[in-house]
Amino acid sequence: MRELILLAHVPTAAVNDGFLPAAKALGLSVVLLTDCADAHRAHFARSAPSPRPDEIVACDVFNPLSVIDAITRRGARPAAVFSNSDHLQAATAIAAAYFGLPGKDWRIAYAAKNKAQMRARLAELGIDALWHTVVCEPAALAALTEVPLPCIVKPREGVASQQVSLARDRAELAAQCAAVWREQPGQPLLLEEYLEGPLYTLETLGDGAGLAVLGGFRVTLSPPPHFVELEAVWGTGLPAAVEAEVCETIRRFGVGFGACHTEYVLTARGPRLIEINYRSIGDYREFLLADALQFPLFEQVLRLHLGEPLPALSIPDRAAWIRYFTATHAGRLERAPVAFTHADDAIRLAYQPLRAPGEAIELTHSNKDYLGVLRGSGPDTAGLQAAVERASRDLVWEIAR
Repeated sequence: MRELILLAHVPTAAVNDGFLPAAKALGLSVVLLTDCADAHRAHFARSAPSPRPDEIVACDVFNPLSVIDAITRRGARPAAVFSNSDHLQAATAIAAAYFGLPGKDWRIAYAAKNKAQMRARLAELGIDALWHTVVCEPAALAALTEVPLPCIVKPREGVASQQVSLARDRAELAAQCAAVWREQPGQPLLLEEYLEGPLYTLETLGDGAGLAVLGGFRVTLSPPPHFVELEAVWGTGLPAAVEAEVCETIRRFGVGFGACHTEYVLTARGPRLIEINYRSIGDYREFLLADALQFPLFEQVLRLHLGEPLPALSIPDRAAWIRYFTATHAGRLERAPVAFTHADDAIRLAYQPLRAPGEAIELTHSNKDYLGVLRGSGPDTAGLQAAVERASRDLVWEIAR
């Protein structure tokens, strides 16, 4: 049986409910390499019977040499080395290259993850240049003489809008950086010019030769100074030339293999990149995408890493909508709705709770504040929106202060 080496950090729904079942459907034996082996074993010990890894192997997956050593000790060349983790794309790419397997260019994976390197590479290529700098301590911040305000403050290698904020003046800038450094002294923070405009995404798949655009989402954010994603609607409604420009930008950057989730703002000057996430879209939108596109998305991503060419894709004209419900204050979650699914001939809805009664809620102003997620797909946006609104009215949470 062909063996898939799957690198993971913490347990995620995308791996456990998406890529793992997809690997089994493709007839693969799955070896999970992880630095959180106990957490993964605990997850599968308490979960209902479902596809699970054939083996869970403890490994420092952030270190590509440790990954190569763990695979080498197995004595056989695997069919593929894959990860969906934001943190592990470069290590995965290095390991895949060592064994002569299909994969991403590790330099591009590294530059996409390290947001300062992403900005530097774009500037070197002469595309989408944006003012930015990195600071690691208060003295370096104080020494900056020119900072375009307002500006964005975010961890150089952060995820999920955690510790991302808008600083409107120098006092806010100093306070926001200080708040991060109190928790994580020396954390490299990227300061960058604020791009004003609506947020969109571009979802692509590539086999190293061709790059296919699946489409994109229009994203609704919480009000500044934070940037929590509250809702996303499939279909940007933008001219095809806009998506083509973003696609050409990431192609020139070096994106061309596997899944990629790109975020951009449509400014008065045109589309400007926010982030290149060189992996599948997350926060349950990967499942929404599979529903809306009506083809086995997780399997298709794995097929690319198995060396199969990207087939011609027929993208159906379906609507998709996702809504995140966030905590409004800290406290103890006393009451929460349970999971449900609803499907008829036209519309599919699914609600997934992300926090359980009894849990302590601490506000982080990121997607860690999500209490639950409602996703749906259907033949048209208007009908789907009405269904989402009706379902949302029945979802109630109680958080005791």
